[in-house]
Amino acid sequence: MSTARAKAAPPRRPPALRAGDRVAVVAPAGPVAPGPLDRGVALLESWGLRVSVMPHVADSHLGHLAGEDAGRAADLQAAWTDPGVAAVLCARGGYGCQRTADLLDWRALAAAAPKPLVGFSDVTELHRLFAARLGVVTLHGPMVATEAFAEPQSLEHLRRVLFAPETVRELPLRAPAPVPGRAAGVLAGGNASLLASSLGVPGFEPPDGCLLFLEETGEEPYRLDRILTQLRRAGVLGAAAGIVLGDFTDCGEPAALAEVLHDRLSGLGVPVAAGLPAGHGDVQLTVPLGVRAELTARAGPGASTLLLARPPLAPRTGVEDHSAVTHRTDRKAAEPCAS
Repeated sequence: MSTARAKAAPPRRPPALRAGDRVAVVAPAGPVAPGPLDRGVALLESWGLRVSVMPHVADSHLGHLAGEDAGRAADLQAAWTDPGVAAVLCARGGYGCQRTADLLDWRALAAAAPKPLVGFSDVTELHRLFAARLGVVTLHGPMVATEAFAEPQSLEHLRRVLFAPETVRELPLRAPAPVPGRAAGVLAGGNASLLASSLGVPGFEPPDGCLLFLEETGEEPYRLDRILTQLRRAGVLGAAAGIVLGDFTDCGEPAALAEVLHDRLSGLGVPVAAGLPAGHGDVQLTVPLGVRAELTARAGPGASTLLLARPPLAPRTGVEDHSAVTHRTDRKAAEPCAS
């Protein structure tokens, strides 16, 4: 199948959802447990959505994959190209997204209307490819068959992004900034080890001038040192205008972790912010990748800001239904970032 890259263009924002839309659940990575999946589907249905679980979601292959590569790729392909599907939500991460990349028909995917793609962890590879080849905004957010899909703050934030994106114009940064400063650029990135493992793949390009979001889980400080060093040597870190750190969950003793992050990131000459509750932590806020943002990193706890230049998703034509969203709008919207 074709692997041609889409022509460079400003990222396209998929339209927001409304009650009555049909969404598809896919499993491009690890095997899915039926209990958490059923719970996640029920939550989506409580939002007024019609949910289609794709045919291979319940499959298993080699013990660590949700079915064979061709089946997982076919589910994703069918969901994305179906004009009756308004969003594609991943069931879980784990391992396997990289194995499906060359089985997708990228010309057909590029020809389809954009829609929200939601996932994180191993889905970092899909976020990277959908940005590079399709030029669309995707959502680094909680997955349907995971514990985060039962965590109230994570769920409500995802729901606001999907149904009322105009209410999500700021992402919280709760920790002191390791390197204060200001920067603007398109949000990109995700799981650090997934980004590192894609280096050398044809078509991989450093996200030049972006705000690079990084998160990780289960990597001891010395292994995280190796991951960040690899990204640094490959030019990925040096190409960023700023860096935003999410959760680094189960990554060893906090003091040792902080030392490695400071050692590898503080000499880049760009601001580095921390404390974004996104990644593998208990609270997993949704981070729109491909949306321009403005970062102000300050030394005080909670003093940094990450303001989106535009809502994560585009408004739907016709009358909007925001009845599922009860929270008030965030602080006044940021001015668009300079190019």
